[in-house]
Amino acid sequence: MAEGKKDFSMEQRLLLAFVLMGAVIFVSQYLLPKSPTPAAQQKKAAETAKKQDAAPAGTPAPAAAAAAPADGAPAVQVAQQAEFPVFENDLYRVKFSNKGAVVMEWELKKFKDATGKLLNLVNDENATQLGTRPFTYQYKDQKPSADLNEKLFTVTRAADGITFNYADGATVAHKSFRFTPGRYLAEVDSAISEKNVNLTHALIWRGGFGDHTVPKAYAAQFAVYLPPSDSSPTTFESAKAKDGPITNAGSYVFAGLQDQYFAAVALPKPGQTIELTALSDSLPYPAKSKDFMPFVGAGLSIAGRNQFTMFVGPKDLDLLGETDKRLVSLVDWGWFGWIGRPLFAALRWLDANVVHNWGWSIILLTIVINTALIPLSLSSMKSMKKMQSLQPEIQRINDKYKGVGFNDPKKQDQNKEVMDLYNKHGVNPAGGCVPMLLQFPFFIGFYKVLNVAIELRGTPWYWVHDLSQPETIPVRILPLLMIGSQFYLQKMTPASGMDPSQARMMLLMPLMMGFLFYNASAGLVLYWLTGNLFGIGKQLLFNKIIPASPAPQPAAKKKGK
Repeated sequence: MAEGKKDFSMEQRLLLAFVLMGAVIFVSQYLLPKSPTPAAQQKKAAETAKKQDAAPAGTPAPAAAAAAPADGAPAVQVAQQAEFPVFENDLYRVKFSNKGAVVMEWELKKFKDATGKLLNLVNDENATQLGTRPFTYQYKDQKPSADLNEKLFTVTRAADGITFNYADGATVAHKSFRFTPGRYLAEVDSAISEKNVNLTHALIWRGGFGDHTVPKAYAAQFAVYLPPSDSSPTTFESAKAKDGPITNAGSYVFAGLQDQYFAAVALPKPGQTIELTALSDSLPYPAKSKDFMPFVGAGLSIAGRNQFTMFVGPKDLDLLGETDKRLVSLVDWGWFGWIGRPLFAALRWLDANVVHNWGWSIILLTIVINTALIPLSLSSMKSMKKMQSLQPEIQRINDKYKGVGFNDPKKQDQNKEVMDLYNKHGVNPAGGCVPMLLQFPFFIGFYKVLNVAIELRGTPWYWVHDLSQPETIPVRILPLLMIGSQFYLQKMTPASGMDPSQARMMLLMPLMMGFLFYNASAGLVLYWLTGNLFGIGKQLLFNKIIPASPAPQPAAKKKGK
């Protein structure tokens, strides 16, 4: 062994594992028919105007003022008053405004926010603060002579969506939203022309996206796009665009916005080049406070005319796969997807077929995992018992080299004597760490499942309102139970090779674990608490069936001649 180094004890390895767990917790954390072309709608408006001229006196005038074109100019289509049309089906309710033809609210009917209301993907406070709403126009080069974001568009309602039109004789604008029944899909079509010249423009969504009622919502919101050659999407957090918009363009599979559990992404047609602009806005957080936080935004643009399908809904693996198999990459399993995916599949199966409750599914799966690890735990326990019986001999070696510093060459002799003692009695000093190391991937796997699987979002379990979030009660019960069970389990576990100072340090481990887990999701704490309770029962059983190894007898000293 090299000078200045020593073997890590089981307790030190355990401490290192917990530190890594803490680091992971904190670091990891936060398609339809085309709408009519503007020219066709202008022709229809002109025909409507002629009919109105021939209508008998007393016929109510429509909301839009229509005039026949003059000198080849397009028909005038300007609404006379503000309107807030609503499109609604079984999945969502979308409220529009004809001022700028923008979205005011986009509510998902099957999901609620932390306040118990229908989840609105539009952050109303931020949108009001910015004075802009989703699908607002933004121009890259040439601007139209009319400020379309301030103009009143005419509204045409249909069974599958809503169409907005504007024309003033020079500027013509069209924006339509067509929704697919039973799917989280909308066909978006937006075109602007100035004196018959098409103007390239972006449709922007600023001020954040998704569930803005969760703690630190801004930290989980990203602009996102997937190049066709990549298996995982590229994301932009708001901080990356704090010094100005970041623009990327390509034949992307999808591009748009996402938060932890929801996404609003455009799906361009094959071969179509779409431009994504990531934006950042510093806004009060919480609302109306003096503290400001960066919120992400995005602009989507296709040269000439914006025509694309948008997925606006939950990042549910089944729904994403039915829409486009490559959309499933929005669910980020990270490096531990190899364990997270099968854990999620097992939890979903238990919920659907056995216990019909996600909380009990977590408990049952934890018991299954720990039961499978019993043979390894049994071997580890035997090794720890042997190490415990060797303590008198280890203490004799330590006394022999008392006062020897780490840099002293004699320290290497001390380590060699200890290792020889272990080898002589068939003891693996790292054996007690193996079960903990095997638990670590399961721990990260459960963390990822609770962090990305929308099926667990808002799932209750007794007093816990949402297993994917920390408990909402003033004093969180699960972390306190975890601290108590961790302390009891530690006291009853054989202490191998531990001096008094190490023992005192290990008494702080339950408190450290409580600190790390206090703000963790309730489901993750439930997993660790169940493991502790299972470990207590397992330890009581092992203490009965595994007798303590007899202490080795010191070798008899040879008498001198």
